[in-house]
Amino acid sequence: MDQDQILDYVDSFWETDIIDSLSEYIKIPNKSPMFDKDWEANGHMQVAMDHVMAWITAQQVPGLTMALHQLPGRTPTLLVEYPGERDDTVLIYGHLDKQPEFSGWYPDLAPWVPVRKDDKLYGRGGADDGYAVYSAIAALKALIAQDAPSPRVVILIEASEESGSPDLPVYMESLAPQIGTPGLVIALDSTCGNYDQLWVTTSLRGMLIGDITVKVLEQGAHSGAAGGIVASSFRVLRQLISRVEDEVTGAISPSFLNEQIPESRREEAIAAGKVLAPDFRTLYTYVGNSSPMSDDPTELVLNNTWLASMEITGMDGIPSLADAGNVLRPYTTAKFALRLPPTTDAEAAKTALTNLLTNDAPYGCDIDIRWEQPNAGWHAPETSPALSASLQAASNTYFGAPAMYLGCGGSIPFMEFLARKLPEAQFVVTGVLGPHSNAHGPNEFLHIPTAKKITACVAKILYDWRR
Repeated sequence: MDQDQILDYVDSFWETDIIDSLSEYIKIPNKSPMFDKDWEANGHMQVAMDHVMAWITAQQVPGLTMALHQLPGRTPTLLVEYPGERDDTVLIYGHLDKQPEFSGWYPDLAPWVPVRKDDKLYGRGGADDGYAVYSAIAALKALIAQDAPSPRVVILIEASEESGSPDLPVYMESLAPQIGTPGLVIALDSTCGNYDQLWVTTSLRGMLIGDITVKVLEQGAHSGAAGGIVASSFRVLRQLISRVEDEVTGAISPSFLNEQIPESRREEAIAAGKVLAPDFRTLYTYVGNSSPMSDDPTELVLNNTWLASMEITGMDGIPSLADAGNVLRPYTTAKFALRLPPTTDAEAAKTALTNLLTNDAPYGCDIDIRWEQPNAGWHAPETSPALSASLQAASNTYFGAPAMYLGCGGSIPFMEFLARKLPEAQFVVTGVLGPHSNAHGPNEFLHIPTAKKITACVAKILYDWRR
């Protein structure tokens, strides 16, 4: 296989066949069901699937078949099959559903308006994760252009990932005969530490999302009359959160939310920290003298990938500043997102956390917690020597730098399910979500050169797999 020809083909194909179609996809507001309760009636998800399927059909890939599957009440799932020339099956995963708009977009940008600026394509869903199906097809076409053999490839594109993939296990069961038993899974929905090399995700954190409500009164009372007699619901909430998180350091205290870090992952964190150390202060839009929580790059990597962390993502029961009267409010509700270590049992953690937060309530206040579906983390199996060699060769060839291994602080709910279903499979989890790409937030962008190089790496991995 001519490596230079692969990259030339991929580069040209992205420019002539992908970017315009991906831009049209960005225009479709097909938000995930969690953010669009009327998603089916609104029809945006179907439009997105139809758009992608029309593009795939136009590529005229020899032997390729595809089918859109939709079970009653569930989001659609697209299954694409390429027969290949070798018996083993490789499963390539991506998703088409999107996060909501969010606020804070630059004046010349908007979530549903694709804008290309130099090497970046802005707009919601281009990087997370609309590019994946385009990249997978491009990798196959690059191999076909050289008559380079590949294994059988199954491309699975779901539409509920941003809602925790509630529909995907059902489809995995119903489509099991068509999917087969993949020996390799390539997931294109992860992060990259920089845009200079291939980054392989070796773990994902789990997540618990819940609403905790502290209620002290049936109705609000004058703060002058009740203050000092009735406890502040906000203060009680703060006490409860301190049972979980140290308010000074941010460390998560309960032992059931902490796991032993495998030594191999600690070594990867040390190596990744050395590469990323110069960038930690510029990765995010710090204000004023604000800075990262530590000067130790290894500590920052482990904090983000193997330790639990907590964020309050929303609050209720608190009026806006304009409407704030001198009232002791009857309740405070906070939505929290708790990231879990990769190997923590999410269901067991939910039970233990419920007990921790609701037992012995201060002043006998009413404490109520309403949970979303817990998401388990994932820890990759050891990469085989042959696959590791392929990854390094691909990264050195197309990026000019060695591949790096790093845990991801986020979650891909599908991965833990797939790992249990395919215990013998190897995994390559990678993606284009690098510095400032801002998936889920404002000004999301796809770094086009990285997407091209990852596409070429996928072609190389497919060519090498059990050759």
